[in-house]
Amino acid sequence: MLRHRGGPRWAMAIDLDKCTGCSACVTACQAENNVPWVGEEQVLMGREMSWVRIERYYEQVDATQAADLDVRFLPMICQHCGNAPCETVCPVFATYHTPEGLNAQVYNRCVGTRYCANNCPYKVRVFNWYDYTDAGFPGPLNWQWNPDVTVRANGVMEKCSFCVQRIREVQNRAALEGGREVRDHEVVPACEQSCPAEAIVFGNIRDPNARITQVSASERTYRVLEPLNTQPAVNYLKKVTFHEVASVGHEE
Repeated sequence: MLRHRGGPRWAMAIDLDKCTGCSACVTACQAENNVPWVGEEQVLMGREMSWVRIERYYEQVDATQAADLDVRFLPMICQHCGNAPCETVCPVFATYHTPEGLNAQVYNRCVGTRYCANNCPYKVRVFNWYDYTDAGFPGPLNWQWNPDVTVRANGVMEKCSFCVQRIREVQNRAALEGGREVRDHEVVPACEQSCPAEAIVFGNIRDPNARITQVSASERTYRVLEPLNTQPAVNYLKKVTFHEVASVGHEE
C-alpha cells in the first residue's frame, strides 16, 4: 500500500512510441544531477554511474532473410516505487519514502552496503567507486557542478531523484507567491526538458486534470515488473506497431 497520504504524488510517463533512443535524457540528467562520467574502462567493469539507462530490445528475425530490424528503446530510471524493496533492507535508513511518494536518499547517512542495489529489481542504483568531488575531479571540469545538487563521495549509493531540487524550487516559489498551488507541468525534470521527441511527461498524478494523469490513462500504459507489487511511479506507453495486410497477389 502507498505510504504517502494527501499532497502530490509525483509520477512520470514515458511514451515508447515517441522515444528514439537518442540519449539526450541521459546527458541532461548527468549535467543536472552532477553524475560523473567514469570513462570506458570503468563502464566495462560494470561501474557506470548513469542514472538513466537506455535499454534496447530487438525483434527476433530470421538471420537468413533480409529484413528491417525493429528496435524498441526503453529509458529505465528509478521507478520511485510506492512499495520500494530497497527501503526495507538499508540498515542505516539511508533510503526512505517521502510524503510526496519519492524514494529519496540521505547521502551522508549511506555506508555503502549496497543492499539496496541488490534488492532493486530494476537495477537502477549505482555505487560511487571513486571520489568525484572537487578533490578528485580535475579542473576546470569541477566548475560544471550544479550548486543545487550534492556531489556524492566515494562509497555512496545514488540514483534518479526525479530532479527533487527542481521540485523544491517550484514549491518554494509557489509558497513565496502567496502560498499558491504548484501548477500543472510547472515542475519539469531535466530528462523531460531535453527530450526532443517529447516522450516524457512529469507531474502530480493525484491531479485528475494534470497532463500526466491523462497520458497515463491510455490503454497503452503499463508498469515494468508490476506483478512484483512494487507500485512504480513510472508509467510506460507501449510502442505501436502496424503490420500491413498483404494485398491480393502480394502475399510474399
